[in-house]
Amino acid sequence: MDYINREKIIGLRMERQFLTKKADEREYMELYRDMQPGQNVYWNGFGQPPTLVFRTDFDDREFNRIRQERRELIKGRFAGGNLGWIVPEDLELFMALYRKPLAKPTWIQEQILELTGHVGPLNIQQIKEETGFLVKEITPALHRLQEAFLLYEDQYDGEWDRAWFPFEEMFPEADGQRYTRMEALKTVLQRFARRQVWFDLAMAKSFYKLPLKELKTAAAELAEEGILTETGQGYMRRDDKKLLEDYVPEKPHSVYAIHRNDFLYKSMEHVLKEFIKPLCAQLTYDHEPLQYLLIDGEFRGASVGHFRNGPYDLNDVVCDLPDAEKRRGELAAAVAEANDGRMPERVLGKQIRNSEA
Repeated sequence: MDYINREKIIGLRMERQFLTKKADEREYMELYRDMQPGQNVYWNGFGQPPTLVFRTDFDDREFNRIRQERRELIKGRFAGGNLGWIVPEDLELFMALYRKPLAKPTWIQEQILELTGHVGPLNIQQIKEETGFLVKEITPALHRLQEAFLLYEDQYDGEWDRAWFPFEEMFPEADGQRYTRMEALKTVLQRFARRQVWFDLAMAKSFYKLPLKELKTAAAELAEEGILTETGQGYMRRDDKKLLEDYVPEKPHSVYAIHRNDFLYKSMEHVLKEFIKPLCAQLTYDHEPLQYLLIDGEFRGASVGHFRNGPYDLNDVVCDLPDAEKRRGELAAAVAEANDGRMPERVLGKQIRNSEA
């Protein structure tokens, strides 16, 4: 990141991601599009709609639940084969980015394709009854067919009993050749740049799980076209570089406990996995990072403990700020907000007092 513009970049990034001023529904629709594929809350969000936590002035989980019911959000396997949600109008774009053609389908994959083509949409239990295959054989076959955009998992509600459709039946108008891969890459990089303000290729690779070489080519072409410009070993939109010249940032003062499927975390995952290690090296209790602390626009700490199907073990809050002790109450409050009001057991290695709860 350009050191001279660091505060400006952070300030504008916080604005663009609605972490200073919350998004209304219209702004949210644009924000969601740029942050696709959307995901639900890490570990604790199974079956729930995707969310962009801390960024709205309304309940976006409920908002997206309704969008799911209307098929205004559709499910697929995208970045690194992970489940995510995109808007239908971007389906062809994400097909160009993530479709993994199935050159040599296995016998089980062929049987499932033939069955759903003749019989119609089926859930896993029905496929098992029709074929005699084991669930542990069916599930990976379905996932691979999903990655090839040959089957579609119709999750329009939170139920587990979901039907699998032939992809062409659900999306007969979808044209997998509408975009070249390079066109798709250039499109998503422009969206990424809009919300991150400044990014390097490692951040784009971390979020999109796409080859660095291809991302480098796409960014270089956008720079040649005058859309992006290279700065500080990374890229930003040319328009934003000009905007920052006179931009006076509102210096953020905030603490957010960001979950591990969040857009910001996913973009910085490659850095944060290493960042957290020395902060936890001396801890003798469970200290898996649960949420990462975005403090004044930068990742400077984490809540650590143990994931559970239910309330997590919130064992401690670690932070590398020199004045971390002065912000002890803010750190505890941010972790509590992200964990249904539950306070961590410790903050900065010290047992939390009743007066802080």
